[in-house]
Amino acid sequence: MGILQMTVPGFTISAFILLLHVSFVVNYPSGKITKSCHGMIPEHGHTPQSHPTHHISVSQMTFRPGDRIKVTLSGPPFKGFLLEARDAENLSGPPVGSFTLIDSHVSQLLTCEDVQGSAVSHRSPSKKTEIKVYWDAPSSAPNHINFLATVVEKYKIYWVKIPSPVISQPNVLPFTTPEATIAPMPTVPSVSHLTRSFNASDCGNKKFCIRSPLNCDPERELACVFLSFTRDDQSVMVEMSGPSKGYLSLAFSHDRWMGDDDAYVCILEDQIVHIQPSHLTGRSHPVMDSGDPLEDMAWRLADGVMQCSFRRNITLPGVKNRFDLNASYYIFVADGAAADGHIHKHSQQPLITYEKYNVTGDPKNIGGSRSLLLLKVHGALMFVAWMITVSVGVLIARFFKPVWSKALFGDAAWFQVHRTLMLTTAALTFIAFLLPFIYRGGWNWRAGYHPYLGFIVMVLAVLQLLLAAFRPPLHDPRRKMFNWTHWSMGTAARIIAVAAMFLGMDLPGLNLPGPWKTYAMTGFVAWHVGTEIILEIHAYRLSRKVEILDDDRIQILQSFTAAEAEGYVFKKVVLAIYVCGNLTFLTMFLSAINRL
Repeated sequence: MGILQMTVPGFTISAFILLLHVSFVVNYPSGKITKSCHGMIPEHGHTPQSHPTHHISVSQMTFRPGDRIKVTLSGPPFKGFLLEARDAENLSGPPVGSFTLIDSHVSQLLTCEDVQGSAVSHRSPSKKTEIKVYWDAPSSAPNHINFLATVVEKYKIYWVKIPSPVISQPNVLPFTTPEATIAPMPTVPSVSHLTRSFNASDCGNKKFCIRSPLNCDPERELACVFLSFTRDDQSVMVEMSGPSKGYLSLAFSHDRWMGDDDAYVCILEDQIVHIQPSHLTGRSHPVMDSGDPLEDMAWRLADGVMQCSFRRNITLPGVKNRFDLNASYYIFVADGAAADGHIHKHSQQPLITYEKYNVTGDPKNIGGSRSLLLLKVHGALMFVAWMITVSVGVLIARFFKPVWSKALFGDAAWFQVHRTLMLTTAALTFIAFLLPFIYRGGWNWRAGYHPYLGFIVMVLAVLQLLLAAFRPPLHDPRRKMFNWTHWSMGTAARIIAVAAMFLGMDLPGLNLPGPWKTYAMTGFVAWHVGTEIILEIHAYRLSRKVEILDDDRIQILQSFTAAEAEGYVFKKVVLAIYVCGNLTFLTMFLSAINRL
């Protein structure tokens, strides 16, 4: 079925939040974390641990410029790390010297402050208990060196800047540890537990509500996806509810694409829901921000439904990544799985409002869609082309030549109907093929095999038209080769189109709900194959019935006429039932698309 939403999986937008495994600094499971070279702080949205369980050892306590020192980071199993050497008298300064790897399978060099190899990080999130590297002292090395390591055990458990013993150059004044200062612990906003479910009673009156299905009530319907905004002077109260086993999230966006968005995530972790502001930069994992701008946070879990609420000021001047809610935005709602406080790719296409809205303006009651109009039209056209026009056209060409053999506008009626249906199929396929390109602005490399199968179907449809344009005359020696080629290409196109439809139904941009879609598509294939088998059997029986015998031509001719008439009626009845069945299947799919 062409390219049924060449997005993937996945915001459609593709994805609101992309799938990543447990990760390290700034959520980089590959360890390419140069963004965090200076502060060495993972942006996980959790407070670092205060008592390190890992330690750094060195092969010697003194060094000279040019020396090579073995540095070992060890401790309980950990997944990520970042190791640097700093001037012990200026730990906030740039990295000093460069490293050489001992085992390149578990660690890799980074370029920090434009110095190649000035830091070391993990190569993958696999568990490890020890890392060994060499540190090469530069010619301009300071008198005292302190190695620092940030270690991540899992997403919410990490230690920042674990120090090593200080190593010093010979004949310098002993290193004096600066007097320790106690940094104030960050304040954590209080979070309470909701005692009752949200409800939709004030939607459109006091609340700006987004609901799917439209007009559902989270107090009565477990499947209701609900988001409301209630303005209170200079702040807005946000309520979010929906079925989820991991997280619920909302985002304000300037467009219908993921990137540069103001987002808020409610994450389930150890049967507790954490409410976290975040921001999105491009098609990447959200970066968790400080929860300071949020107040009156509360949550509730019941019957597989997650509910969370919070309050934020409408304007937050000076707070980075938070939008001014006096303006209008597209609003996204997404859900998905989470593990150890780390969110995974959304389980279905996000719910997106049809247009931009100002949630602090007049209260409204609106809905949204998990599929854009272009992608809905793409799917609808492909279903019409490959479930109706091509299927009926094939049956007419195969079984109805003697039934509609009279001339119509210069050619046999069956041929005119067949040609019209096939031209319609090609036109619908071509239009539908272009729609995902218009939507995506190019080819989508994340949609699996579906776009490739759709491309093959499009090519075969065009080749069929070109082949038909050069069809040899009936008694031309090349006619037999034409017939076989025409049949082979058409059959291949239909088989590949069905495969593309099966794959396309599961893509995020047109993710039809429930397992019924697979059963329905399987039923359609069985319906078509069964109809062809019935007509083949009927044609065989009819040919046996009207077999011309040399010794009684007149009697057989009369029998042939009666049998032929009877056979034509049977074929017409079968075709009528077949078309009604196909329209039933088509109506099921089009209705499902319309409800997205």
